[in-house]
Amino acid sequence: MIDITATATEMQNNFGRYLRLVMDGKEVIVTKNGKEVGRLIPREAVVSYLTDSLTGILSGSEDISQAKAEGLREKYEIIH
Repeated sequence: MIDITATATEMQNNFGRYLRLVMDGKEVIVTKNGKEVGRLIPREAVVSYLTDSLTGILSGSEDISQAKAEGLREKYEIIH
């Protein structure tokens, strides 16, 4: 998935445009003063993200934090 970056001002002035992009499955990263402050993501991605974050808890893993981090890293390619 290709992320789209928008400043808070751009987001405020063109919300409809960014909302359409999210409805089309894109993720919008919102920045303020050059720093990421939030993300607008499709509903399906939220459900998937929440489900994946519970994987360690639901599987009875002894190290919940590690299981969660590994699962999220695999799916979302998070680099720490």
